[in-house]
Amino acid sequence: MQFCGFSQEYPVRKFARLSLLSLTLLMPGLVQAQSGGTLQKVKETGTITIGYRESSAPFSYLDDHQKPVGFAIDICMRIVEAVKAELKLPNLKVELTPVTSSNRIPLMANGTVDLECGSTTNNVDRQKQVSFTNTHFLTASIFVAKKSAGLHRIADLKGKTVVSTAGSTNIAQLNKVNAEQNLGINIIPGKDHAEGLLMVETGRAAAFVMDDVIIAGLVASSKDPALFANGDEAFSKPEPYGIMLRKDDPTFKALVDATTAKLYKAEGETLYTKWFMKPIPPKGINMNLPLTPAMKKALQTPSDNPDPASYGG
Repeated sequence: MQFCGFSQEYPVRKFARLSLLSLTLLMPGLVQAQSGGTLQKVKETGTITIGYRESSAPFSYLDDHQKPVGFAIDICMRIVEAVKAELKLPNLKVELTPVTSSNRIPLMANGTVDLECGSTTNNVDRQKQVSFTNTHFLTASIFVAKKSAGLHRIADLKGKTVVSTAGSTNIAQLNKVNAEQNLGINIIPGKDHAEGLLMVETGRAAAFVMDDVIIAGLVASSKDPALFANGDEAFSKPEPYGIMLRKDDPTFKALVDATTAKLYKAEGETLYTKWFMKPIPPKGINMNLPLTPAMKKALQTPSDNPDPASYGG
C-alpha cells in the first residue's frame, strides 16, 4: 500500500538508518575501522590512538610528570614510527588514551584505540575478540600478602578475602582454583593493580593475585617493600603478553608483526635490560628480573602463539 508517494517499507528503512547512526555514535570508529582497516582510519584522521595503563610498571604506567612510559610504550612508539613511514605521514598525531583491564578489549573492538600497550595476556579466548602481535613478555599468576600473615600456598587462602584486578585473566584463574579446590575465598574485583596491593597493605584483603612481574613492580615502588611476601605457588604457567590490536585487520597486523619481530631480534634484550635490570622512573627502582631462557627465546624467535607451552617456560 502506498500513500502520497511513500511506500509501506519507509518506516523499516528509516529504522535501519537510525540503528546504524546509533551504532556509530555508541561505538566510535567501529564502522570506519571495519570498512577500511586501521591504516585507512589512521590515514584519514591523521591520528593513531594508543591505549595505555596507568599502573602496570614497568610495561605501561605514569611517571612523575603524568606521562605514560614503560617497556610496552617503547615498543608501541616503534610501531608508530613504522606507521608514519608506511603512510608517509611524518606529522602523524599520537593520541594517548588510558584503559583498564575491564574496558581495554571493548575500546579496541569499537575503534576507540588502535594499539593497546600494556600488560595484556594473549590467550585463545581473547584471540576470538582481538589480535596480538609478537610476545614481549612471559609471566605467571601468583599472589602477594603481608609477610606477617604467613601465607605461602594457595590452600592458605582458604576462607580469606582476596583481591584481583577486574577483567584480568588472573581473577578468572583465581575463581577457577577457588571452585575446584572448594576454598571458599571471598573474591573482590579491584579497579586496577595499584588498588589491589593497597587493599593488602591496608588490611582490606589478605592477598592480591596478579602477574608476578606486576606484583614485583608494585611492591618495589611501595612505601615499605619489606612488608610483603610472594606466595610459593603459581596459579598458571608463564603466559605471553602481547601488544593488542583489532581482529580481522591482516594489513595492519602484518606491519605490526614485521616491526616488532625486527625490533625484538635486534634490540629486544637491550630494551629488556633498560626496563627490568636498571633503575626506572619515577623512583629509580630496579626490577632486577634477569632475562630467562624462555624469554630470550621469545625475543629471538618472535611469535604470537597464545599457548604457554610453546615458549618452553
